[in-house]
Amino acid sequence: MNRVGLSILIFKCFIFGMIVAGAVWKIMPQYDTLYNAALHDKIDRIETIEAPKIVLIGNSNVAFGFDSEMIEEAFGMPVVNMGLHGALGNAFHEEMSKLNVQEGDIYVVCHLSFYDNDEIGDGTVAWTAIENDLSAYRLVRIKDIPVLIKGYPAYLRKCIDLWRNGEGNQEWDGSAYGREAFNKYGDVAVLRMECKDQTMLGQSGQELEAQSYLSFNDTCAKRINKLNSYMQERGATLVVAGRPVCVDQEPSPEFEKSLVAYRELLDTELECEVISDYRDYCYDVSYFYDGMYHLNTEGARKRTSQLIMDLEQYGLEHK
Repeated sequence: MNRVGLSILIFKCFIFGMIVAGAVWKIMPQYDTLYNAALHDKIDRIETIEAPKIVLIGNSNVAFGFDSEMIEEAFGMPVVNMGLHGALGNAFHEEMSKLNVQEGDIYVVCHLSFYDNDEIGDGTVAWTAIENDLSAYRLVRIKDIPVLIKGYPAYLRKCIDLWRNGEGNQEWDGSAYGREAFNKYGDVAVLRMECKDQTMLGQSGQELEAQSYLSFNDTCAKRINKLNSYMQERGATLVVAGRPVCVDQEPSPEFEKSLVAYRELLDTELECEVISDYRDYCYDVSYFYDGMYHLNTEGARKRTSQLIMDLEQYGLEHK
């Protein structure tokens, strides 16, 4: 690159930096009352608990999937539900688990699948979570920066529109997708009585799950194994538990065999313990809320009861 080209590049970087600084100072945040802003509360909770704790890791299947108070009452350990948005990616959720790791902690990974490209899925979505909270920037790895840079212009445009129209940081509307929908543990705690859209979950559900549920690659497995070593070095324990599988009828023998085979694959490739029989997490459509991965309130309690049994069988003792 010649001197003129380098000068142009430096000038563009300077202008970009000024735009970012101006946005941080004047406009951000605009998503402070929405779903992803719950990240800040989850960080506060995980960092302020000094006793050994149970931490639930994963995307929105975790946020919508547990009654953490039941787990806390069962084992007498504080619980933190770190589940958030799927577009953040498995790796981002795993980075959340590295905050305030203490001896005796139990970390429960509940990924939808163990297949990813080790990247943040959507940089724009990631910005709506971290915004201008510097404490959240610790979750961003160096390799994630290009994705965030790519997603920033779209995020900034949305922020400017919200700011200009006075529509940012709106009061909670009572839905399951606001910051106040989460309780102190990090669970989506809005009462969810029934499935809102059964057409989304219907007869093709099991076939879709048979294809997506069994995804696996070495990229994810190696990162999980590295995380397991990280936890062991600090006296903490990492385990893998099941995620909800939507079925519109009793699982077929072929589908059950595929779930058993997947568990065996994880047992072979992962260095941490897999504590769940994935067949135990097959639930009828009536236990789901607004998608194939979001449980309603009754479904979350059912899944929580199963996780408690899995943790008991693993060896975690009741209080």
